[in-house]
Amino acid sequence: MSAEIDFYELLEVERTADEKVLKSAYRKLAMKFHPDKNPGCADSEAKFKQINEAYACLSDPQKRAAYDRYGHAAFQQGGGGNAGGGFGGGDFGDIGDIFETIFGGAFGGGRQQARRGADLRYDMEITLEDAFHGKETEIAVEVSQTCSPCGGSGATPGTAARRCNMCKGHGKVRAQQGFFMVERACPTCQGRGEVIESPCKHCRGEGRVDAEQRLQVNIPAGVDTGTRIRLAGKGEAGPFGSPAGDLYLFLHIQRHSVFEREGTTLLTRCPISFTTAALGGEIEIPGLDGAVHVIEIPAGIQSGKQLRKRGAGMPVLQGRGIGDLVVEIHVETPTKLSARQKELLRDFQATETGDESPQSKGFFDRIKDAWTDLTE
Repeated sequence: MSAEIDFYELLEVERTADEKVLKSAYRKLAMKFHPDKNPGCADSEAKFKQINEAYACLSDPQKRAAYDRYGHAAFQQGGGGNAGGGFGGGDFGDIGDIFETIFGGAFGGGRQQARRGADLRYDMEITLEDAFHGKETEIAVEVSQTCSPCGGSGATPGTAARRCNMCKGHGKVRAQQGFFMVERACPTCQGRGEVIESPCKHCRGEGRVDAEQRLQVNIPAGVDTGTRIRLAGKGEAGPFGSPAGDLYLFLHIQRHSVFEREGTTLLTRCPISFTTAALGGEIEIPGLDGAVHVIEIPAGIQSGKQLRKRGAGMPVLQGRGIGDLVVEIHVETPTKLSARQKELLRDFQATETGDESPQSKGFFDRIKDAWTDLTE
């Protein structure tokens, strides 16, 4: 298989390389050509086997000395330096064992790791006032929790799981496929390495049960729709005492009757009388902070104009500062007028010069000019 290829060249090291350099070179090449990283590539499989053969020889001081003196002939049948059989037998050992020793099960070697419990999602709706001030509340979540009687082991109290006879406690079984050794989860213990002979009656051997979990939750001031709060270890319990997952709270802010929110800005639309718009004045807006904010209305204000009150908006989440309150003005035309009010308005209309409403005057002047151009 690799009789014509020099082992030092295979590992890309000098012949004087020490054990540390050999191991580093092997790790690099084994990671590069491992079948899991090159699925279906026959060349990578062959290369992976060759570098394993090379490392198996050069990492053994006795074999390396024989190889340095006689080359590949040292391990051929009848070779003068054969110190314990050729490749594939005797002291060569299993390629899978070599790889597992170096990489610690990075590609599936060793007992299957305990699976962490699943993460869970909880959607919570809160008011805009809650988002402004923050709040503490309690939630109830139906979730798998560690079984109390057996402590999550899955075995009847007073008993314990035993080592799996099929995999000898490794959690994996190996099967030969060509010149490759393939590892799979043990079908008897499902990769745990242990077998429960007397399952707990409360959890039926699963180590966890479904139950209601009540949690105290702190909602910080400044949260918004889409804010996510993580409660570590409050998700689904892992199987057989494994760590629990996390619980994620996704917040949704209810629609408010007065304010709309844009980040840290609070927006409200306020109607005012046409007399206030013409003469000016002030309005009072109760804020979410409990204070009454006075907004000055300049004389002659138009619909759509926005007035800003600094520091009367939403607090910044996990930070310092507060946003602004923005009041959008809408001038309301009166619909119910007394005879006296109508008389006063007619008097006002009779004295209008056009300068009182510059936007209207400018618009109709442009209409007049456009009509003149069309008729000439």
